Amino acid sequence: QVQLVESGGALVQAGGSLRLSCAASESISSINVMGWHRQAPGKQRELVALSHSGGTATYAVSVKGRFTISRDNAKNTVYLQMDGLKPEDTAVYYCYADSIGWSRSQWGQGTTVTVSS
Repeated sequence: QVQLVESGGALVQAGGSLRLSCAASESISSINVMGWHRQAPGKQRELVALSHSGGTATYAVSVKGRFTISRDNAKNTVYLQMDGLKPEDTAVYYCYADSIGWSRSQWGQGTTVTVSS
């Protein structure tokens, strides 16, 4: 099973930018879906963005237009570029992968993003 390691979380002021990275332990080119979810304190985990192997992307309404997901298959890494950060973006961000034929999806351990007002 693929191992996922996130990095890039930090404390940033509102309006700032961050880029999260998710490094996979094996090739991601054939993985159907990779993406990011987040969990804010006291809230359920929610979808942020997904990258599909066909090249399309899906975004939560709350981040559309501010966040951009991308894949670098050569580096086996998925990125989440976050611009125009808001305090409500504060959360632990988890990398996610799932593919046809897998018994379960795979998750990273998370990286913390804190946005100060």
